[in-house]
Amino acid sequence: MGDLIAIVAVGLGTYVFRALFIVSLAKRRIPEQVLLALHFVAPAVMAALIVALLTDSDGHVAIGIPELSAFAIGGVVAYRTKSHIWTLLAGMVVYWVVRALF
Repeated sequence: MGDLIAIVAVGLGTYVFRALFIVSLAKRRIPEQVLLALHFVAPAVMAALIVALLTDSDGHVAIGIPELSAFAIGGVVAYRTKSHIWTLLAGMVVYWVVRALF
């Protein structure tokens, strides 16, 4: 029961923090420099996910067929759609399907 309370508390805290941020900035104009910097958030998150996927718990490179398949499909989707969300979605779906098969 304690775990459930912790999960709910963290979830509510995260929701309140994000909602407070959105509500507080709703009527303000965001500076151009901030908007420019926000364009780099998605590629940075994508790079972090890729590095986390490619390393094991000891920090060594660990790549196999599921990872290679996900990178190949993700690369094609990224090239064709130029969308970070579709790239991530396609790569993760391929990764989990191929991982389940091997």
